[in-house]
Amino acid sequence: MDTPGGGAAGPADRAMRIDVVTLFPAMVAEAAKVGITGRAAERGLWSLRCWNPRDFATDAHRTVDDRPYGGGPGMVMMAAPLAAASAAARGAQRGDGVARSHTIYLTPAGRPLTHARVVELAADRATGLVLLAGRYEGIDERLVEREVDEEIAIGDFVVSGGELPALMLIDAIARQLPGALNDAQSAVEESFVAGLLDCPHYTRPEIHEGAKVPDVLLSGHHEAIRRWRLEQSLKRTMERRPDLLEGRALAKEERECLARIRDVASGNGRRK
Repeated sequence: MDTPGGGAAGPADRAMRIDVVTLFPAMVAEAAKVGITGRAAERGLWSLRCWNPRDFATDAHRTVDDRPYGGGPGMVMMAAPLAAASAAARGAQRGDGVARSHTIYLTPAGRPLTHARVVELAADRATGLVLLAGRYEGIDERLVEREVDEEIAIGDFVVSGGELPALMLIDAIARQLPGALNDAQSAVEESFVAGLLDCPHYTRPEIHEGAKVPDVLLSGHHEAIRRWRLEQSLKRTMERRPDLLEGRALAKEERECLARIRDVASGNGRRK
């Protein structure tokens, strides 16, 4: 890939490359065409290729799963077809000039995904991502030990397969790529960017079923609006995700604002 100036593209100019190993490639490919992820792909900011492990099975029935050793319900995805599909994905990335590959297994047993990790992954465009979307009871642990560089959980819940978590990770990464959002400021002001939940948002009409937009948002006073939004973000975080505040280094303004919120909540303070 060349830059507009004709020189070789550096890591910062390279499109993000993501390959997904999945039993349902059409599900991933079609969903990735929608919205911001689709627009980012059309703009050449990232590219997707899917690999079906059934295409790498060696028997006539294209078997990719079997019963678990030790007994128990369900089936387990076999190591060999997944390993072959993963190897093909990494080889294709190398063939397309990707410097290195990083294999991620989407699993509830992984480390919870954070905004900070998303930003790190999006920033390293010299590294291609290979996402393993498991099914059934999971995948053979020997494959995880040999092939997987990182295990990521989208949340503390279980879904039918890794395709939706993979798409969520792709969406989170794609919107961080420069040029993906029409308004770059949107990525800066989203939830978790500053380690806090986002503030409430309002749009027209000014009054909806008797509920009015807060006066401060209609005031045109930018500093007052900024302070209100900070207060609302802190209040939401304190009420809904207090864990995000634990150990977080708060700026002086944030500490003072949080103290006022707590005073009001305890009945010791008067809201201004």
